[in-house]
Amino acid sequence: MQKKFWEDPYLQTLSTTIVSVNGNEVLPQETIAFSFSGGQESDKAWFNDIEVISSRISQGLIIYRLPEGHGINAGDTINMKIDWTRRYKLMRLHFTAELILELVTKYLKLKKVGAHISEDKARIDFKADFNISKHLDDLLQRYNEIIAKDLPIIKDWSDIETQRRFWKIDGFAQVPCGGTHVKTTGEVGFVNLKREHPGKGIERIEIRLINP
Repeated sequence: MQKKFWEDPYLQTLSTTIVSVNGNEVLPQETIAFSFSGGQESDKAWFNDIEVISSRISQGLIIYRLPEGHGINAGDTINMKIDWTRRYKLMRLHFTAELILELVTKYLKLKKVGAHISEDKARIDFKADFNISKHLDDLLQRYNEIIAKDLPIIKDWSDIETQRRFWKIDGFAQVPCGGTHVKTTGEVGFVNLKREHPGKGIERIEIRLINP
């Protein structure tokens, strides 16, 4: 399967062929619709204007579930489209979370224990025995410096056979990641940070875009 969202995450429509159909589950030859992975939520997508109900990853393939009576057969050429407004917010919030994570790892030496990226906000959970709120201003200042420089975000394969990818900002970090990413840090944009405390020994940073 060719995952076009890695080659060009800005693609909003795609004409592709259906490889196989098993009841309500269909497998296209190519796809632009990201499926939940690494904390990033799935894209909202349509096949020939039929809304995708859900998706799952199996042996590196993304299999999509359609409603009853979808009428799509193996060999059909279909038009795939995604909710671009949602995708673009997910792309930006995904990378804000990645940057904050790297800053926390580098300067606070905390271990990530969870993360989730939705259309409206992102959050990262860390194992910590102190209140992280006193560090948020410093983290935000460092984050803002990276955003203001509008640095290019390099994306590429670390291992094609196992479909492992990375993003890289020269002079800052190279990080394994198979999500969707924008082109530059300036495109990611500025954010607000908020501390939450979901449980004992866990500190959460909640992230929202200032200009969604």
